[in-house]
Amino acid sequence: MATTNLSQYDKNTIPNAKDFRFGIVVSEWNDNITEGLAQGAYDTLVEHGTLPENILQWHVPGSYELIYGSKKMQEQKVDAVIAIGSVIQGETKHFDFVCEAVSQGIKDLNVQHDTPVIFCVLTDNTMQQAIDRSGGKHGNKGVEAAVAAIKMAVLRQNA
Repeated sequence: MATTNLSQYDKNTIPNAKDFRFGIVVSEWNDNITEGLAQGAYDTLVEHGTLPENILQWHVPGSYELIYGSKKMQEQKVDAVIAIGSVIQGETKHFDFVCEAVSQGIKDLNVQHDTPVIFCVLTDNTMQQAIDRSGGKHGNKGVEAAVAAIKMAVLRQNA
């Protein structure tokens, strides 16, 4: 696990996002984690010029449902989608099945469709690890996902 804040970046290297629309799909499961990630993503998009009215945010019940929610969000004429979830290791294999399905499902959306979907699903062993990565001592993965979304929107526009 990282021991530094991975969300620090050179803000001058990020393109202006004023001409883009973004979708954020947020899992309600572990909402104490996912809402922090969503806020980090939203704030970062706005900081880099995205107009608040050009950020569409939906909630889905859990991380597994991020796949369908992201697919439907791609249909909303957005330039990139950020899929936000949190899966914490438990005592059963459920963790493995959900993580595998969500990562493969989001990969499939990227391969099958023209709108990029950014994977911002924390897959942690403990709640503390999730807290540390959703605005805690290791930064906020939502910030990183928003930066990736901006860069991918620019790539999509220029490709």
